[in-house]
Amino acid sequence: MRKFMMVVMVVLMVALAVSAGNKSKGTTTLKDLQPAGTVNKDNKNQMYDFMFTTNGNDYVCRTNRDTKMKATDFIVGDQLQYQLDGDEGKVKGSGGKEVKCKVVRVQKAS
Repeated sequence: MRKFMMVVMVVLMVALAVSAGNKSKGTTTLKDLQPAGTVNKDNKNQMYDFMFTTNGNDYVCRTNRDTKMKATDFIVGDQLQYQLDGDEGKVKGSGGKEVKCKVVRVQKAS
């Protein structure tokens, strides 16, 4: 029984270490903001792709179809606060507007 508990503890510690390693947050510059997908009668909100560079990688983070936002709330070239946790993300513009997004592309920065 003791060996079993030791194995469970080791597995939990490894799982926590792996999940904690994927988190990142900070401030960067918004490189680009592009519309993604199309709008129709079933999908009334436009999705957007946020493009920014951090930690030596270029990221593209896409808003959800349910997210309602204005492109004018995020100014290209302005400061952007970001939080990344695996493929889930949040971005906050200099105007204070915050939206959730999903990382759809990661590339080494050139």
